[in-house]
Amino acid sequence: MGNFDGKVIIISGAAGGIGSATARKLAEQGAKLALVDLNLDAVQKVISELGLDESRAIALQANVAQEEDVKAYVDATVEKFGKIDGFFNNAGTEGITANVEDYPTETFELVFNVNVKGAFLGLKYVVPVMKKQGYGSIVNTSSGAGLMGSPGFVGYNSSKHAVMGMTKVVALETAPFGVRVNAVAPGVINTRMMRQIEKNTVPQDSEGARKAFGAAVPMGRYGEAEEVANVAVFLLSDDASYVSQSIYTVDGGQLGQ
Repeated sequence: MGNFDGKVIIISGAAGGIGSATARKLAEQGAKLALVDLNLDAVQKVISELGLDESRAIALQANVAQEEDVKAYVDATVEKFGKIDGFFNNAGTEGITANVEDYPTETFELVFNVNVKGAFLGLKYVVPVMKKQGYGSIVNTSSGAGLMGSPGFVGYNSSKHAVMGMTKVVALETAPFGVRVNAVAPGVINTRMMRQIEKNTVPQDSEGARKAFGAAVPMGRYGEAEEVANVAVFLLSDDASYVSQSIYTVDGGQLGQ
């Protein structure tokens, strides 16, 4: 079928726009998928839409900020498929838009629990499996926000900077074991998360916010989830066999301005 025949890939945040688009591309290339999400019904729907049977896919419910949930989804994948070839460490949340003095502490903690602790726990439990195998590819989802400052996004931007740091550290720790660790950094992508960010930024005119965000991109438009998935799939593949500790922006040139 393709480059991923027989390969086992875990995707967290698999019911979201980027997660489900990546699942689709991997399924088309023959991968076996462990799809993880807080919303079990939504991830089961993804599997159904992909037309995958139980030999090709497993739906796993998990709160990625809970260590026992993360250990459980990793253990379930190994028990089901016997290995983990790739891990798209993708689950995330956006928080709200507010200046630092007005940003609720509980929201800041929530964003860090999902985006930072969740990514850390995924690495903590997947890396030993891959080190034992002597191979594997991990792709973390950061963001263009992890490479810049954005007023009103102290929680989200800070958390995505942290994911960048984890990517660089763990790539160095795992390289001697044949494990590669990279990150994708999406810009403004046409997903549910951006719909919420538009509403958070200009509640009275989310459509105006959408046009302004798109106009700020040199290519003049939002990216699509499939365009991020293309890069994630490349990094998970053997075609990227000498790529590690790299950050791939998928932002229509926005950060290069």
